[in-house]
Amino acid sequence: MSIVFRKIPLIDRWIISKLIPILFFSISAFTIVSLSVGVMFDLIRKIVEFGLPILIALKIFLLSLPGFLVLAFPMSVLLSCLLTYGSLSSNSEILALKSLGINNYRIIFPSLLLAVFMTFLTFTFSDNLVPISNRVAADLLQNSLGKSMRTEKGRYNISFSKYGSIIDSNTNKPTDGASHLTHIFYARRFLKKIMYDVTVIDFSKKGTKILITAQNGSFDDKSSSWKFNNGKIMATEDEGSVSTIIFDRYIYPFDNGPSKLAEIPRDADNMTISEARKAQKMYEMSGNIKESRKMKVRIYEKMTLPMSCIVFSLIGSTLGIKQNIRSSKSQGFGISIILIFLYYLTCFVFSSIGIIGIITPFLSAWIPVLMFLGFGTFLLWKSNRI
Repeated sequence: MSIVFRKIPLIDRWIISKLIPILFFSISAFTIVSLSVGVMFDLIRKIVEFGLPILIALKIFLLSLPGFLVLAFPMSVLLSCLLTYGSLSSNSEILALKSLGINNYRIIFPSLLLAVFMTFLTFTFSDNLVPISNRVAADLLQNSLGKSMRTEKGRYNISFSKYGSIIDSNTNKPTDGASHLTHIFYARRFLKKIMYDVTVIDFSKKGTKILITAQNGSFDDKSSSWKFNNGKIMATEDEGSVSTIIFDRYIYPFDNGPSKLAEIPRDADNMTISEARKAQKMYEMSGNIKESRKMKVRIYEKMTLPMSCIVFSLIGSTLGIKQNIRSSKSQGFGISIILIFLYYLTCFVFSSIGIIGIITPFLSAWIPVLMFLGFGTFLLWKSNRI
């Protein structure tokens, strides 16, 4: 390991050795502040008001840590680059490097190497550790709270649409090769794998429309069908005849799409990219275009969040090189907060535009990254000409 490290050019080893201690300091600072505001105060309130056991609260606190680390990594890269290069600049060490013929592009190269590593680390945490830890923390909190705090509201207004072929009742074959809306499945509420106040409209047979209403229903894996309780079936023929059947229990052949849709986590942060893609396809199948588009935006944002490490490294190191930027931690922290605010505000604006559908989900996630990368590149080019 030491032999490999020695093969790294001296200038890179020297600058990285300056960056790493401040990076650890920055990660600690941002993580402690965000954890205190986001989790710790809420857990203390639950301990005092609802009797949450301290040991459970500590476990939830630790399980919440990866999610806040993912947010702290890019911000810490920015602060560490600002402070490190600001210190080198104020000590005239940047000037000494330039006198040896080393330009700004070469000087900031070590910070970009560190940023690439932090990008990989952020993506690994975000896509593997954070979804699992968030789900475990939520389940642990839910199971540990008293009855007064337990929420069993479930999901409301589940709507699932299915597309396929219209079947001819006489030949039992598709009428054409086109895809049509064949079923609309609606439930007012979903709780513990049971659908309540279910309405199903079946257009799958030519010349017949079937309306099924039921008090509740659940999917049976063995028969791959739905078991509806206490409802009625109304069948309407094109010629005008109507028949009604009231049932206590009815077996209806239909897939498990509605339950899978209802079980999708509300927050994309609790899903890996592969899980989010499955959720996006499920929303698309159900005809919920807005949620499908929103999930696409979140998938791309899971990819662009780690890239912010490179963005912040480029901007932070370039600003730090300027001799009028001092190495004071308070000033560096203030500049970091302003840049972080502007970057994430831009991300929020474009994310909202992408969800609305004004631009594509891909562009809504990547435009802020490309904008700030361009800004950082311009700053670097300009500083190198001075």
